[in-house]
Amino acid sequence: MPREWTLETLPEPTDPRVKLRAIPARTIAVIRYSGTWSQSRYDEHLKTLQEALAQRGLTWHGEPVWARYDPPWKPWFLRRNEIWLELLSN
Repeated sequence: MPREWTLETLPEPTDPRVKLRAIPARTIAVIRYSGTWSQSRYDEHLKTLQEALAQRGLTWHGEPVWARYDPPWKPWFLRRNEIWLELLSN
């Protein structure tokens, strides 16, 4: 059974620059892609995500988040990238 984490039960960060805080639940639409971190690839995948959401009648708000998970020395074809858009509640 998965463990339920709370701010009180999370392990203390070992780096004093790391701060833990609770944020409200939200629904995020995500597109995942591999490869380089170029602006043109970001723009291309953001447009794909926005078009897919629009086709389904879903709306979003706020700025997109560009999540890049890998260091620059990782081979480009193994890099994991995501773009997140916060969906509005219906």
